[in-house]
Amino acid sequence: MTFPGSRGAPLPIDDVLPALRAALAARSAGVLQAPPGAGKTTHVPLALLHEVWLRHQRIVMLEPRRLAARAAARRMASLLDERVGDTVGFRVRGETRIGAATRIEVVTEGVLTRMLQADPTLEGVGVVIFDEFHERSLHADLGLALALQTQELLRPDLRLLVMSATLDGSAVSALLGDAPIVTSAGRAFPVDVRYVAARSERGVDSVVADTVHRALASDTGSILAFLPGAGEIARTAERLRGVPLPRAVSVRPLFGDLPSSEQDAAVLPAVGDERKIVLATAIAETSLTIEGVRVVIDSGLARVSRFSPRSGMARLETVRVTRASADQRCGRAGRTAPGVCYRLWTEAEQATLLERATPEILMTDLAPLALDLAVAGVVDPSALRWLDLPPTAALAQARELLVELDALDSSWRITPHGRAMAALGTHPRLAHMLLAGQQRGQGSTACAVAALLEERDIFRRHPTMRDADLRSRLRALDAFGGELDALVDRDRLRRARERAAVWSAALGEQKRAVDEEAAGALLALAYPDRVARRRETSGDRYLLRSGVGARLDDVGSLAGAPFLGVAETDGQPRDARVFLAAPVDLTDLERAFASQIVREEVVEWQRENGVVAARVRERLGALILRESLLRDADGEAVARELLAAIDREDGIRLDWSAPALRLRERVAFVRTLDTSWPDWSDAALRSSQDEWLLPHLIGLRRRTDVERLDLASILLAQLSFDQRRALERLAPTHVVVPTGSRVPIDYSDPASPLLAVRLQEMFGQLETPRVADGRVPLTVHLLSPAGRPVQVTRDLAGFWRSSYFDVRKELRGRYPKHEWPDDPLSATPTRRAKRRSS
Repeated sequence: MTFPGSRGAPLPIDDVLPALRAALAARSAGVLQAPPGAGKTTHVPLALLHEVWLRHQRIVMLEPRRLAARAAARRMASLLDERVGDTVGFRVRGETRIGAATRIEVVTEGVLTRMLQADPTLEGVGVVIFDEFHERSLHADLGLALALQTQELLRPDLRLLVMSATLDGSAVSALLGDAPIVTSAGRAFPVDVRYVAARSERGVDSVVADTVHRALASDTGSILAFLPGAGEIARTAERLRGVPLPRAVSVRPLFGDLPSSEQDAAVLPAVGDERKIVLATAIAETSLTIEGVRVVIDSGLARVSRFSPRSGMARLETVRVTRASADQRCGRAGRTAPGVCYRLWTEAEQATLLERATPEILMTDLAPLALDLAVAGVVDPSALRWLDLPPTAALAQARELLVELDALDSSWRITPHGRAMAALGTHPRLAHMLLAGQQRGQGSTACAVAALLEERDIFRRHPTMRDADLRSRLRALDAFGGELDALVDRDRLRRARERAAVWSAALGEQKRAVDEEAAGALLALAYPDRVARRRETSGDRYLLRSGVGARLDDVGSLAGAPFLGVAETDGQPRDARVFLAAPVDLTDLERAFASQIVREEVVEWQRENGVVAARVRERLGALILRESLLRDADGEAVARELLAAIDREDGIRLDWSAPALRLRERVAFVRTLDTSWPDWSDAALRSSQDEWLLPHLIGLRRRTDVERLDLASILLAQLSFDQRRALERLAPTHVVVPTGSRVPIDYSDPASPLLAVRLQEMFGQLETPRVADGRVPLTVHLLSPAGRPVQVTRDLAGFWRSSYFDVRKELRGRYPKHEWPDDPLSATPTRRAKRRSS
């Protein structure tokens, strides 16, 4: 519900607080919509303090960034005329200011997740506030889902409040069980928006610096300029200092990796008549009020977290801002007085901006989410209430990775190692590497590798060098000089060093020399799915454990490495380019993945050699680590491999001899009389090879062995003794004709067995020969002396009476040396020609 003012408009923030308190008193959840400049971040927690104080409970408020959390706590403490850590404190990664008297805790989103994991009841907490929820970070979505579960199952008295300036409040209200929506107009001052078309050939640092000089000359107050990242901030600051600035103008950078003292210096009010130029990333977009800012310069760019298939982790990517972000930035100019906003794009481009960003849960790596769910004991994510359910395929992939990292068991339950990983508060890949590296006595090196992987590449891109070797970057962490000096980005190097020190402190690791030769083994721990083996004895093509091909464009110092630990590729589905890797020894792989290496006896048909080869193989995913010949292979396994090769006609076929084919034809004829006889058609024999053929393949290995099989004897053995006797009676192989010759019967057409015989051998034969105990007459092909058919009949007596004389007339002329009697039934049958008497 909306609480209107006296003229139907939303209430200012100070006037809406009684309505908000009433709403939360009546319901367990609420949604507060307040635009930029409303002051909700500090006013709302303080307004709720009285109620929770009476219940001896605390307020926990989430902020998306550490800087915002510290600033909000400091602001609220100053309004109470107290120090941070008294009534108001904060908890962020690496820093805590909480005391026994603290009633309002400002925390970052990951901290809330760990609080809920440690104590699902949130004992002592009366209200959880989700500030700036429109950013829809992964931790915010998870934190709200877990808080709703706590509220539903354990703490019906727990109050939840979601706050945002640009969020679709109706969707969140529905998720919270139709919670009341309290809308505030705030007291923002008017902001004059000016569009400045930036030429594409100029860098963003150049355009922002020029616009700063323009604003210094034409506008009053301090300036807040939004840039995408620390690199652009440093270059802009350098440009500004390269031109003399007016008196009492200072340049202050503001981004997440700055020391907290320097961040505070950017946020604190200017002293006297000082004008500040604050060069900030998106961390200044929400939840911060920088006193004295009247001018905002928006580059229109932001660096957002996106899942990178190249690195297997979330990385920062530069994108255009959304309209919601542009509005938030613009509002920074009207917090305390009328202001000006310079947008470094055209008004036409403004219309093309996306309304709001895609929720992180729909586009990022879900391994951290899957680990947090497991720590919370959630196996089925659909049991929780989400604005957007985690995508099934992405979650399944994340869980498979966590099983490989020994963080989850096969039922997706958390392991002790997984709990230790979650406590580190970093990506599961790096957490596993840090813990496992420390256990292996490589803690210092693991901290250095983790820092390098978290930071963007400390090597600048070089047009002629593509150094993919992580070891060279480890060397640069200690000192740089010589050929590396021109390649190293000093700001990134400094941040990597600082981060390595933080990890060393977290692990309690004593400072030791970095062992660069351990880099590959550590990468294999972090990226078990990307261990690679070279395809050939030489070359630059590799196969990853996942089955994906990969290649090194510039082998360099990695030349000759049979195995690699790969950290970064271009993510292509085949022949992915390797951008960051290090060599790893086979012994290190066997040590790291002992429980995952499969030892198997492999029996394979080798078409080129015509033989079944048996080997003992140790395999890690798609990679064959070791292989040796197996001399005492299982006979049935070999026979089945032969059978499979025969079945797919892979360079080997059964040799169906003439006797074997005739036997099959005879049985097929008998089957037309009695269907209980076996079906020996091609299809039937193929489907029953296990019964009639497999036993005869045991002990064989070669193509030549199979080709020598007596298939006729094998099939005949399938018949019983009585069936074999019946077969000789019902389907004899030959017929004895009047000359005494044994002429074979052709059963290729089981419906019409055939006898092909010279006509003269049948002189004197009145009855048509029959089979099947006289039930089936043979189809007789009467042949000329040259063996060509001259008559086909199943009525031999009728032929002698009529057709014979026409045939006799034709044959006498063509074969004059043969006898062609007038009475064939009384003539002597013959196999030979007879000379006529003179």
